[in-house]
Amino acid sequence: MNSAIRSLEPKSLWNHFADLNAVPRASKKEEEVIAFMKAFGASLSLEVKQDAVGNVLIIKPASPGMEDRKTIVLQSHLDMVHQKNNDTQFDFATQGIEMFIEGDWVKAKGTTLGADNGIGVATIMAILSSNEMQHPQIEALFTIDEETGMTGAMNLSSDLLTGNILLNLDTEEDNEIGIGCAGGVDVTAERNYKEITTDDTTKIGYKISVKGLEGGHSGIEIHKGLGNANKIMNRLLLDAYENFGLQVSSIVGGSLRNAIPRESEAVVAIDALNEDVFLLEINLLITAIKAEQQRMDPNLTIDLKKINAPKKVMDLGVQEGIIKSLHTAHNGVFRMSPEVEGLVEASNNIAKVQIGNGLVKIDCLTRSSVESSRTDVANSLRSAFELSGCEVSFGGAYPGWKPNRNSPILKVLDDTYYNLNNERAHIMACHAGLECGIIGEHYPSMDMVSFGPTILGAHSPDERVSISSVKKYWKLVEAVLKEIPVK
Repeated sequence: MNSAIRSLEPKSLWNHFADLNAVPRASKKEEEVIAFMKAFGASLSLEVKQDAVGNVLIIKPASPGMEDRKTIVLQSHLDMVHQKNNDTQFDFATQGIEMFIEGDWVKAKGTTLGADNGIGVATIMAILSSNEMQHPQIEALFTIDEETGMTGAMNLSSDLLTGNILLNLDTEEDNEIGIGCAGGVDVTAERNYKEITTDDTTKIGYKISVKGLEGGHSGIEIHKGLGNANKIMNRLLLDAYENFGLQVSSIVGGSLRNAIPRESEAVVAIDALNEDVFLLEINLLITAIKAEQQRMDPNLTIDLKKINAPKKVMDLGVQEGIIKSLHTAHNGVFRMSPEVEGLVEASNNIAKVQIGNGLVKIDCLTRSSVESSRTDVANSLRSAFELSGCEVSFGGAYPGWKPNRNSPILKVLDDTYYNLNNERAHIMACHAGLECGIIGEHYPSMDMVSFGPTILGAHSPDERVSISSVKKYWKLVEAVLKEIPVK
């Protein structure tokens, strides 16, 4: 299956991508890919360094005739989001990603592809292994744990790099040049609750499953109106609680803070006498929700399965508070930027809901390019969840990247793109967390831009990368390396 990928052009990039995708590389579990990258650098007889947190640096001297150019930092992150469809049998810890070609796209079989940010990593590997490309001295920086905290960038050694131009290869539209991004903060709500015993002589159980949503990147795709499985599930539960006294035994929804949740499952109890009207009412609501989401989530399914009544359910007072807090808590776009047309300024993703065995835990990721509005969204969530007795904590905060339209490397990239494509690239900021803002805190004089090929559906099993776009992007990389200014 992956052999077809290796025949694509540019072959060096795709072969390195296939090699990389054979290595498990979940966030916070990068030991194998760190070893892989260090061995790769050593195989080329290049200088290899690793800092205390696990970031890897490989240094390649300038090609002949380019010794007088400024040193550049090429940067991508090693980790990838691990997501799979429920019916896909796959072990990310032991199996390599199974890729295939469909038209102009490279996809994965039922899992995330790892093009985010594996294509960037493979690009740098192709440059490091080339004996033909013209380039200045390169400091290839491979960071860890970008997807679940950016701890690699956060803890980057301040004396590791000497270059003051950074090319971040983590943008996902091939006609865009990134010059800014959002910061973020994790918002977590938790509480304990008392379980009560179900009267199984009068109660029956149902398992409610929400699945088939498109999901996707909780920053870049938050404005698209994609369904959030946790919000859809909560809508069903609130309606059935208020109309039929539904009682919740457990809820499991979503997985990662930076992925729009695609699936949720709840186990509930209702009075047997209300079963017929409950089914009538909830199916009417299901029909309405599916109609609302038809355009964005055509494969949405909401299933009801009758089961034995669960033995334990939530205390009703706590249940009511949590369901209403989740209904109130903001999800999606909070504010559009008044300064950059079409840019989401602030948003929130209700990413993960876990309720059962006397514990409630709700994970959110709040993003904003403006620190004050990020604080405002986080505080609105804190208020909603504290009203239902939760303890709310903020963690994993990281800064945004302030745009600099006067950046010298931006002009180089913009002009090179125009010369290659006879049109201007879109110079933009994105509503996602890139490592540039954090790296900029460690290296304040660093001049940075971000670019990459077209990748769709990142953070979901529908992730795919355009083959023709990778060719276009590779030509830009080759050309830009030749245009780095002299020292």
